[in-house]
Amino acid sequence: MLSGSVDLWDIPTEDLWARDAGPLIAHKGRDRVVSHLQFNGWGEKQVHMRDSKVAASIANRLGFDMVSSGISGEAGGVEHDGHGLLMAHESSWVNKNRNPNLDRPEIERRLLKAYGAERMIWADGVRNEDITDYHIDSLARFTGPGRVLTNLPDTPDWEDPFHVAAYETYDVLKGAGLDIDVIPEPNYRRVKGVEFVASYANFYACNGGVIAAEFGDRETDKIAREALARHYPGREVVTLNVDALGEVGGGIHCATQQLPSA
Repeated sequence: MLSGSVDLWDIPTEDLWARDAGPLIAHKGRDRVVSHLQFNGWGEKQVHMRDSKVAASIANRLGFDMVSSGISGEAGGVEHDGHGLLMAHESSWVNKNRNPNLDRPEIERRLLKAYGAERMIWADGVRNEDITDYHIDSLARFTGPGRVLTNLPDTPDWEDPFHVAAYETYDVLKGAGLDIDVIPEPNYRRVKGVEFVASYANFYACNGGVIAAEFGDRETDKIAREALARHYPGREVVTLNVDALGEVGGGIHCATQQLPSA
């Protein structure tokens, strides 16, 4: 179903999550390199004999050098505003299942170096309730310098650790002086399972466009489309039924990884 302008590479994997197992590409001088975050199956929760080698396979195919960050983790667990600021949930990084011998200051130092950033905002997150330990990219995304788009439940369940953590993260980001645009999570969705990921924030910004999810809730789908159009003026916003991704624990951002231009 892909157009002839799409190249397909046959690289063995166990899962489809290119955001986490794929290469984080950075500029080093005039060259592009893989600024490598070592994937370890979200803290040894999943088989990853193939996925742990995906970044190196792509680096080799592209002819890019690998520059190790010295930490294990996933790109879905950290957000960069492109102007020197990172945000993340501690639960995805300061965790014995990924970096057992490193404390938060050292993990932060290595992440800042890997992303070429200067400052980092941490929120607690949630440990051991989902496979990612609550990746930030399912909750809040930078859409520009100091500007965040986040989705929150209209009627939070304070017994739900993810609802509690979502509002705690909002408070942390607001306290850090960020410009936050809040949109609701869908109140209605086609898939009812409790593990289904219903995140508007898990969109993918590509050349000339933004690809985002719709969940069948006409009101909140419309709110999300309009918010993305505000945040990305001049780009086409395309919304898709990606329920199949949500049913296996992710979204469009999780399933993609960009290659910055030279």
